[in-house]
Amino acid sequence: MHQYILGRGYSEPVLAGHSLGGAIAQMYALKYPADVKGLVLIGSGARLRVKPQSLVSVEEGIDNPSAWLKDFVEPLHSRVTSGLKEAMIRKVVEVGARVQLSDLQCCDKFDIMDKVHQIEVPALVICGSEDQMTPVKYSQYLVANIRDAELVIIEGGTHLVFMEKPGEVNQAIEKFLGGL
Repeated sequence: MHQYILGRGYSEPVLAGHSLGGAIAQMYALKYPADVKGLVLIGSGARLRVKPQSLVSVEEGIDNPSAWLKDFVEPLHSRVTSGLKEAMIRKVVEVGARVQLSDLQCCDKFDIMDKVHQIEVPALVICGSEDQMTPVKYSQYLVANIRDAELVIIEGGTHLVFMEKPGEVNQAIEKFLGGL
């Protein structure tokens, strides 16, 4: 990723990531602190533990896609607006349970709680108030441990808050970017 950014002549990007993407953005900021202007972390954390039942549901979905769709994918997208929800679910199904399981396993192993305080760039941390995958306490930990971080909790949002409440999320990001 570093070579990709440098190879295109970008300098001091603001990296944005959701969930595992937020973990990747944090790792990048730790490894290349001088090359990042800021972070936007949505539904993420310094540690991303995954409920064991979620791992089981997705793993079982490899051989039983309809159960995975009904028990995991559809409930996760339940508050996303119609139209977008169907398109997103189609994409998730296209990628499949095996890839989703791999992503969740990576999340479950991610833990930089002992290093997150070393992040030296401004960070906007956004979380849905009803996020069960990365609860508000994960975002609060980030804000308490990143020196220049601000927290925005979007009422009624879940793990997919950026799709459920895009206006509120975009407004918070625009305000953050304007302050950099």
